Amino acid sequence: MLHLAIILPTLNERENLAPLVERIEGALGPDGWEAIIVDDDSSDGTADEARRLALCDPRIRVLQRIGRRGLASAAIEGMCATAAPFVAVMDADHQHDPALLPAMLAAVESGECDVAVASRFVAGASAAGLEDQRREQGSALANRLARKLTGVELSDPMSGYFLLRTETVRRIAPQLSGIGFKILLDILAASSPPLSVREFALQFAERRAGQSKLDRAVAFEFLIGLYERTFGQLIPTRFALFGTVGALGVGVHMAALALLYVLAGSGFALAQALATFIAMSFNFWLNNWLTYRDQRLTGAGAVLKGWAGFCATCAVGALANVAVATLLQARGVHWALAALAGIVIGAVWNYALSSRFVWGRY
Repeated sequence: MLHLAIILPTLNERENLAPLVERIEGALGPDGWEAIIVDDDSSDGTADEARRLALCDPRIRVLQRIGRRGLASAAIEGMCATAAPFVAVMDADHQHDPALLPAMLAAVESGECDVAVASRFVAGASAAGLEDQRREQGSALANRLARKLTGVELSDPMSGYFLLRTETVRRIAPQLSGIGFKILLDILAASSPPLSVREFALQFAERRAGQSKLDRAVAFEFLIGLYERTFGQLIPTRFALFGTVGALGVGVHMAALALLYVLAGSGFALAQALATFIAMSFNFWLNNWLTYRDQRLTGAGAVLKGWAGFCATCAVGALANVAVATLLQARGVHWALAALAGIVIGAVWNYALSSRFVWGRY
């Protein structure tokens, strides 16, 4: 009888799948579980390898997502796709030890806690698998901020390895943002009343094969939860992040404009156009690194194409920006206020088209 589903979000994890299935079977035995591999259309054939395993093993299921990326949304889809009463989420790279699953399942099944979390930072645990000291420090910073966000006292709220009742996930799924990497943070922040948690010491191992999908931007995951809790359903979470980047871009724009127009003595129209281009390039870089981190463009060719696409899709907004600002300045409006008015005109346009044509699908 099916009792537990293990959700494995994957992106280029082909070599890790078969050994991980063996480890899961070693921990849980031959029956009562299934592994749902949710693959974001990996270029290394991860979905094909998962289907090969599934042909011989009915406990393996595959969801290949086309045109959708992101660990959090993959985990949500996988958790909602099982009939098992209990569900666990873990990485497919062997950094999470399946041997913890029986104890985690027993704790949730007995009612001892609502969520069992494998922690890298409790007594007896180890974060040795983190690639470097900076990443460990960034994770610790994010953990401190996340504890303030969720109100739950955890040593490792940014853990990607946890187990809970499936009905709990289905109940709060409509409130989950599905953006970013840290789905546990999303679940804890969205649940009302708060979920009780028990942590289990995790020996966080080194990745078995492939390359890590995480970087220093992990320390900003708390922003996603913060926006979601603050704005709820009123403002899309990604737009809020896009707006934050845009606000920083305003600072870049104004600094460049002041340098070109006030200090260098350039004509206002030329200075405004150049400042717009500089701010646009800055916004593309930061949005690609943070706002669209789960859909990030990588590689020189993809980044250059994305940057060109970002500039092209924002061209109409930029023209309106320059035209409105120049007109207002020519009619006596202070140059700073004129520039801000131009920025506001192009903001919504930039978000709508860049989301669709730069980081989305044409």
